[in-house]
Amino acid sequence: MSGNRSIYEQVILEHNKKPRNFRSIENPDRKVEGYNPLCGDHFTIYLKMDDDVIEDISFEGSGCAISKSSASIMTALLKGKTREEASELFNKLHHMVMSDPESELDEGDLGHLMAFAGIRNYPMRVKCATLAWHTMLNALEGEADSVSTE
Repeated sequence: MSGNRSIYEQVILEHNKKPRNFRSIENPDRKVEGYNPLCGDHFTIYLKMDDDVIEDISFEGSGCAISKSSASIMTALLKGKTREEASELFNKLHHMVMSDPESELDEGDLGHLMAFAGIRNYPMRVKCATLAWHTMLNALEGEADSVSTE
């Protein structure tokens, strides 16, 4: 991972500067707000479903480079995925950022999520990387209209 660190940092900076799917969706099936009171990250996730498949997903809001790029990458990865596939990707990201920084990671299995592997070294930033993902899961499950990392 260390050899790819600057590449991953560039990916985060690029998605922060030019986020993908940064817009609202007209008449979404679900709209959920996510808030991280520790650092002020605040995003709204919009979902349009076609049965069990994410037809469209987008976000609006503001936050640090990590949270914004995570939301951007998430929306790019999840279009066309099923609920189950979205949940699996969330679990991969969550497991990675919560894992021991010295443990080996399977870059092939993690794909674009590897951009957030360095978060393992900064536990205070885990909520930044996972806020949009927790909000998306809540939108898929239809449990509430807002999520907080508190």
